[in-house]
Amino acid sequence: MKKSIWILVAVLFCSLRPAAQKQLAAPNVILILMDDMGYGDLECYGGFPYHTPNINKLAAGGMRFTNFYAAQATCSASRSAFLTGCYPNRIGVSGAFSPDNKIALNPEEETIASVLKNKGYKTGMVGKWHLGQKPPFLPLSYGFEEFTGLPYSHDYWPVNFDGKPADTTTQRGKWPTLRLIEGNTPGKAIATLDDAATLTTMYTEKATAFIKKNKNQPFFLYFAQPMPHVPLAVSAKFKGKSGAGLFGDVMMEIDWSVGEIMKTLDANGLTKNTIVIFTSDNGPWLTYGNHAGNTGGFREGKGTAWEGGVRVPFIIRWPAQIVPGSICNNMMASMDILPTLVNICGAKQPAKKIDGMDMLSLLKQVPDTNPRDEFAYYYDRCSLKGIRKGQWVLTFPCVSQTYKKASAINNNGWPGQYATDSVRLALYDLRTDPGETLDVKEKYPEVVKQLTAIAEKYRSEIGDDLTKQKGAEIRPAAKVDVK
Repeated sequence: MKKSIWILVAVLFCSLRPAAQKQLAAPNVILILMDDMGYGDLECYGGFPYHTPNINKLAAGGMRFTNFYAAQATCSASRSAFLTGCYPNRIGVSGAFSPDNKIALNPEEETIASVLKNKGYKTGMVGKWHLGQKPPFLPLSYGFEEFTGLPYSHDYWPVNFDGKPADTTTQRGKWPTLRLIEGNTPGKAIATLDDAATLTTMYTEKATAFIKKNKNQPFFLYFAQPMPHVPLAVSAKFKGKSGAGLFGDVMMEIDWSVGEIMKTLDANGLTKNTIVIFTSDNGPWLTYGNHAGNTGGFREGKGTAWEGGVRVPFIIRWPAQIVPGSICNNMMASMDILPTLVNICGAKQPAKKIDGMDMLSLLKQVPDTNPRDEFAYYYDRCSLKGIRKGQWVLTFPCVSQTYKKASAINNNGWPGQYATDSVRLALYDLRTDPGETLDVKEKYPEVVKQLTAIAEKYRSEIGDDLTKQKGAEIRPAAKVDVK
């Protein structure tokens, strides 16, 4: 009798082993990166009057960060940090690359895609690249096995703000025809606003197809959405449906897209062990008025080193490990995604120095952990405009773009006139003054001294154009032959 019981126990144990092994398998990873979505653009971050129920559901099933930072408030620089784990200026990247830009992300830099590919992951990208406009500076040279998308933003095209062909004597009119790229091969032209209106749905279909095709092996999907970057465009199935204008319609389609990703994971039994990250490359481009989002009350927006430019939504869901409905108020930045995923997926960290921190302890809510307690606000080519440590932000004298002049804001797809403002040395307490309105440096001189010392560390290592310091630990971008 005893022998029979032990045989039964052994059989049950062996039958359970595959299920346990399946739970412990390397997780799939989906990084959904929005374009110019502000901190206050999602319903779960206070956005209104449109609704984002699928993104709300994603947040309810995972963790929502309230202090997440994009590395810089502009496209190419920000995207380089998400993929490489480095401050952009460490690797020679700045600004937003135009079609005739002379630099690109150096293919020698390791990316999330390349390190996970080396671990055996299938890797794919859908959407906006913006780190190099032609081979060998397209995604297939950076660890991605598949790519469907655009080489840069869909406003780099010979089309005016009203959707009509641009005057060929202007810079806009001289841009080349915008074309989708499949792998490394240019294809269909995106030549009108109606063409642009197909992008969100088409990309979503490509993304869900990638998930289905690779459901039986670990995969990394980078889904770089084109919206809500201007020019806003939405498919017929959502046009006029939000009751909140074109921006609300676009947000409604974005939310639908997230829902399609989630449904595909559910239908293929992948939800439990798939990490889904939803975030934005920078804050809203406020000069476009009602075609731009909102910062949730933070100062300024895209194109600045203020909170409204770089503090963005960040949601991460991983049912196997993250407590549903959790909120993290600790600081995290785009550079931290790579080392965190490398740790989770059992891959190898990049050989060259990066700036990211492993944030897994925050995802698991380990008590008394705080991997990142400081952040450097860089902008322009390599200007250190501020330092955050804990609740404090110290800004340095510089010139900044500003939206605080009426002429800087326009509506209905047309930009305002760019304006500038002089920034002084100032100390702000983000705990009590998240809008950065009250300078308290005279009251807290010891804090000013502490943050100034931190700034010197970044200046010596990465550089600072404002103080004319060249960093000792920087690496060059790739040079592009634009002929």
